Amino acid sequence: MSLSFEGRVVLVTGAGGGLGREYALAFAERGASVVVNDLGADTKGGGKSSAAADKVVEEIRAKGGNAVANYDSVEDGEKLIQTALDAFGRLDVVVNNAGILRDRSFARTSDLDWDLIQRVHLRGSFLVTRAAWNHMKTQKFGRIIMTASAAGIYGNFGQANYSAAKLGLLGLANTLAIEGSKYNIHCNTIAPVAGSRLTETIMPPDLVASLKSEYVAPLVLWLCHDQCQENGGLFEVGAGWIGKLRWERSQGRTVRQKDQPMNVEAVRDQWDKICDFTDATKPSSVQESLSSMVAVLSQVESEEGVDANPTAAVASTSGINPAMAVGQKMEATTFSFTHTQCILYALGVGMSTKDPDHLRFLYEGDPDFSCLPTFGVIPSQAAMMNLASIPGLNIDFTQVLHGEQYLELYKPLPTSGELTSQATIADVLDKGSGALILLDVSTYSDGELLCFNQFSVFVVGAGGFGGKRSSDKAKVAASPPQRAPDAVVIDSTTRDQAALYRLSGDWNPLHIDPSFAAMGGFKAPILHGLCSFGFAARHVLKHFADNDPSRFKAIKVRFVKPVLPGQSLQTEMWKEGNRIHIQCKVKETDAVVLSGAYVDLHPASDESPESLSQASSSTILHFPMIRFCPGLQSELVFAEIGRRVKDLGSELVKKVNAVFGWEITKDGKTMAQWTIDLKNGSGCVHEGPFSGKTDVTLTVSDEDFMEVVQGKLNPQKAFFSGKLKVRGNIMLSQKLEVILKDHAKL
Repeated sequence: MSLSFEGRVVLVTGAGGGLGREYALAFAERGASVVVNDLGADTKGGGKSSAAADKVVEEIRAKGGNAVANYDSVEDGEKLIQTALDAFGRLDVVVNNAGILRDRSFARTSDLDWDLIQRVHLRGSFLVTRAAWNHMKTQKFGRIIMTASAAGIYGNFGQANYSAAKLGLLGLANTLAIEGSKYNIHCNTIAPVAGSRLTETIMPPDLVASLKSEYVAPLVLWLCHDQCQENGGLFEVGAGWIGKLRWERSQGRTVRQKDQPMNVEAVRDQWDKICDFTDATKPSSVQESLSSMVAVLSQVESEEGVDANPTAAVASTSGINPAMAVGQKMEATTFSFTHTQCILYALGVGMSTKDPDHLRFLYEGDPDFSCLPTFGVIPSQAAMMNLASIPGLNIDFTQVLHGEQYLELYKPLPTSGELTSQATIADVLDKGSGALILLDVSTYSDGELLCFNQFSVFVVGAGGFGGKRSSDKAKVAASPPQRAPDAVVIDSTTRDQAALYRLSGDWNPLHIDPSFAAMGGFKAPILHGLCSFGFAARHVLKHFADNDPSRFKAIKVRFVKPVLPGQSLQTEMWKEGNRIHIQCKVKETDAVVLSGAYVDLHPASDESPESLSQASSSTILHFPMIRFCPGLQSELVFAEIGRRVKDLGSELVKKVNAVFGWEITKDGKTMAQWTIDLKNGSGCVHEGPFSGKTDVTLTVSDEDFMEVVQGKLNPQKAFFSGKLKVRGNIMLSQKLEVILKDHAKL
């Protein structure tokens, strides 16, 4: 669906030519009423004329659009805004585009050169935006664009005045983004590269001609549309390319000790480490920036040496100590339920009697009455609230976000009973801007393992304690295939969806109390992430498993953005064997809310061996019990490798110490995945992807794989000819010779 600005009023400053003209025409073409502002001055700010603005207005009107001209200087910001109010009664969008140049080498820059640039670019944008601000607050909507430049971001010879003003605009925009968010006022900054009167003085004519303004306008329109939720972003744009920029900071080093003077020699001696961007953080707020200073004070007061890594100090301020927390088990919890809770949960994730297929989950008298598989998160979620009881996890629950969720069922859930859950801290990771806690919860019914959950809990501002950044214990997300989805389901939530879902046990006031939501920066209470999770899972269950809960094996999702009750969820699905990749969006905004997601299904009882051969199963095969896939010769090879690993497991693990992933293709499509784990325990071989991160992954066709293992195709030649593709630590692939030798038996 094409984006419309019907009913919106847009002010573009400096719209008499170049980028501004292109913006004005583009907004008008899509239905906006446009105020075309241009003083009519030359590139240095001299002179004045109404001709430029009038010409653009005429162009818009000739095409059936609606526009008026304004000839005031941006330093008369109130007059520009009044023109919009007088002509159209409101103002929704301000594009601060007006600018001039007075390029001089720094030594030759006069007071006038400096002041005039600051007045037009920085002060002018401030005055125009300030005049529009209260109108936008009152109407609870506003979109503002600040125009920076590469000169402001990186510096440029002869443009000290211009660079300073342009970077100043970025600082202004960042603050407006924070102050305006609760009023639905978004402010973003662009650094465009386009041919214009301003760039023709510093670019060759042919380059000016090729960098068309029309290649910048689409980004501006998107950032100003009500569907776009971007706020506080900085974007470089030009020639049809768009990139987002962000700050990066090294881990740094503390160079003073308690009660000791700080000296230049300490700075010199630590300089390489101060400038080392290994494991760099990406601070995005003043709070994150200041956290390191607080950490330094703590470190110095604890009398740690000058060579100490400051991230160790952050652990004390963040309250995170992985050495104490990892492996800790929580007290077991019990959960008693009847069919009532099963039905209430089904209603909470959007099931309705309007759909006859839903009755088996909504009516206890239905002959196939069942519990939705994703109800498996409900008995285990109490463990999240007990995190504060774990030594080494002194966390602020107002800073806790639910990052990812994994659920695996070992048998269909009962519709009533008493379940026992045991939670363990599997790992704690340092993500720089926060800490990521992996919480594993196993749920039992009468002593039998029923399901397993892994909660990935992100604690904002609790990072920087010097911990590792990844873990092989994490259940990893997976990207969908690069093709159109095989199925798309659009399902509306109701205004009361969150109020209904919370009755299943998630009582966080963020999902019901407007004032509490406002404190979190949301304009209204948001839907539970696990509610969207339930919507997406049942879409897969219906579309690919005929609503049969016994087919459900596992689900993994990453929570990206919130959903507002009443919005529609669009679930896009890709079938790859028995794995269904999913991506969930808000239909109204096209914002992705669940990503990296998938549902693993058990094969249907009537599936043919041929269809099973194409499944991306993750079932571990305990050799010598092998499920052979007709048509794939490589299965026989992995069966033999499995026997070798079983016989020599401990010896191979000690010698190799690596996990190998294999992707076997046929006719360009992945037909099977295998894992050779020679790193953990006594080693094993199983079909399917590794649950953590492999050290090296090899992709090869079934035919070429057989050529390699039979010694007919040299692996190096296969690699350089593109027949064998390797990701990860390529040198480790040489260790495969240990298990691939003796071609005759293979």
